[in-house]
Amino acid sequence: MPSFGTRSKNNLATAHPELQRLFNEVIKGYDCAVICGHRNQEDQDKAYNEGRSRIKYPNSKHNKQPSQAVDVVPWFKNKPNIRWNDSKKFYHFAGYVQGVADALGITIRWGGNWDGDDELLDQTFFDLPHFEIKI
Repeated sequence: MPSFGTRSKNNLATAHPELQRLFNEVIKGYDCAVICGHRNQEDQDKAYNEGRSRIKYPNSKHNKQPSQAVDVVPWFKNKPNIRWNDSKKFYHFAGYVQGVADALGITIRWGGNWDGDDELLDQTFFDLPHFEIKI
């Protein structure tokens, strides 16, 4: 059974309890890594300046405490462990996460379907690792 490494555990610990509950369930059936939870101003400014976020500090869900967003990626056993260009795997993973969220009664929004209409080709910004809690 997959399990989180120390970095993933530490990142997830900065997130909203419902996101922790969700991804602690997801990891039981799908190997993944939590690459980001809470972002301080420096980290958010960097994400914005590098084009990985479209939201400036302090308005990102990542900037809340606890964080209302996490970035989680599928984890491959063989190197490279994170395959950023394998969008099909990210879509597959997101479907799995959504299914687990639904089963747990947790409402989330995914960065590959910002408007929530399940039309994935109408997005203008793809943030496939991003999952946020809808509160």
